[in-house]
Amino acid sequence: MRKILLTGAGGLVGTHLLPLLNKDYEVYTISGKNISSNNLKIDFSKEWNAQILPRDLDIIIHLAQSENFRDFPSKAVDVFNVNTTSTLKLIDFAYHTGVKTFVFASSAGIYGNSDSEFDEATDIVYRSEMGFYLATKQCSEIILDNYSSLLQVIQLRLFFVYGKGQRKDMLMPRLVENIRRGIPVRLQGSSGITINPTHVYDAVRAIKASLSLSGSHKINIAGPELLTMKEIADTIGGIVLKQPQFIFEETKARDLIGSTSDMSKKLVKPVTRFKDGIGDLI
Repeated sequence: MRKILLTGAGGLVGTHLLPLLNKDYEVYTISGKNISSNNLKIDFSKEWNAQILPRDLDIIIHLAQSENFRDFPSKAVDVFNVNTTSTLKLIDFAYHTGVKTFVFASSAGIYGNSDSEFDEATDIVYRSEMGFYLATKQCSEIILDNYSSLLQVIQLRLFFVYGKGQRKDMLMPRLVENIRRGIPVRLQGSSGITINPTHVYDAVRAIKASLSLSGSHKINIAGPELLTMKEIADTIGGIVLKQPQFIFEETKARDLIGSTSDMSKKLVKPVTRFKDGIGDLI
């Protein structure tokens, strides 16, 4: 049976992915929680030695990211260590120990915003307004690009993943809580930005499918529907039986939409509609 190392196994995506992997692989996890019998408690924010990792891995799936992503500059070193230094140490370990496939969870935010959808051929240009967290994700992609001819590197750009068990400070749980409490939702323009949020069910199916690819790839992981923030808030309000309150800002909304063409062709087609997925979260 092939062996996988799964980092960030205690997060939203990790906890939903682990049961799928356990069916076909021997899985080692890295998490602060005792998520599996083969769990390694490694704190990526501190110095750690890759030599404690299993030497006969076939695949590494690197989902871990810093929980302090909003705390810049006070937690800048922590964020960089978790989001970027760990990527370099893991991919270097993978190369030197013969790991065949390295899967990395990147962020759609590195694209920026636009009036049209982004596909994987879009040039990623650093912008000062990107912020430190997204800069660390872009740094990781640049590092992985340099290894992509040496082993199979799959970089997955995730678009607004949500689902049951998600941390309450993330976008969708915060929207749910604000609408329940009557806290106004701020919108750019009359309806806010348009996104295609991804239910965790579609995200984990795509990640598992990526393990069957040949060669190195960059692929968007996004949902099947284009929704404005107002439509998202109204859908949530209908489920929690609370009319959302809004504050409309005069600034023009610029969207963050991911093409799902490559995802559908190479991995799986996203199928979870938002009204069903958000009901599961709530």
